[in-house]
Amino acid sequence: MDDMPNRFPAALPALRTAAREAGFTRSCEERTGSLLTALAAGRPGGRVLELGTGVGEGTAWLLDGMDGTSRLVTVERDESVQRVARERFGHDPRVTFVSGDAGAWLQNHDGEPFDLVFADTWPGKFTHLDQALRLVAPGGTYLIDDLDPRPDWPEDHGAAVERLLAELEEREDFRRVRMAWASGILMAVRSARP
Repeated sequence: MDDMPNRFPAALPALRTAAREAGFTRSCEERTGSLLTALAAGRPGGRVLELGTGVGEGTAWLLDGMDGTSRLVTVERDESVQRVARERFGHDPRVTFVSGDAGAWLQNHDGEPFDLVFADTWPGKFTHLDQALRLVAPGGTYLIDDLDPRPDWPEDHGAAVERLLAELEEREDFRRVRMAWASGILMAVRSARP
């Protein structure tokens, strides 16, 4: 089975070039990106949160699936990296860029919940998990990637992944599926049942 996407956001080649030039190596993997596009497309008028903008590859995939009434908030600590995404997508009224620590943003956000939360950085995944999950609307999706071991993982990263998975397994308010696909994905949907 060929599981690679056959359609790509138009901005992707330029973003990849910018990532290489910036030495940014943690961009969204293509298969993860295609899943983001599909999930965003399934939420017309949806509210989307991306934790970890990077240079904007995940942002590109999300925007590619979003309709004209959907809204994306994307948070990145490194302004120099996020600047690439701002230059590419800053004209798009569907996206709001936040420069700052995602953990602090999660602690202070008091707005409406999101239909899709993509946690692609430590805050919202390995730290501040409860705050991120609190922002998922009933029936909404929480998605994380990079769960399969990689040779460049820091020594303690595997243990952090195991703790995260165990914590998510204990949650009764989410139904989840782990996929040995792309870079290792976990998708959790907040139960709409009381």
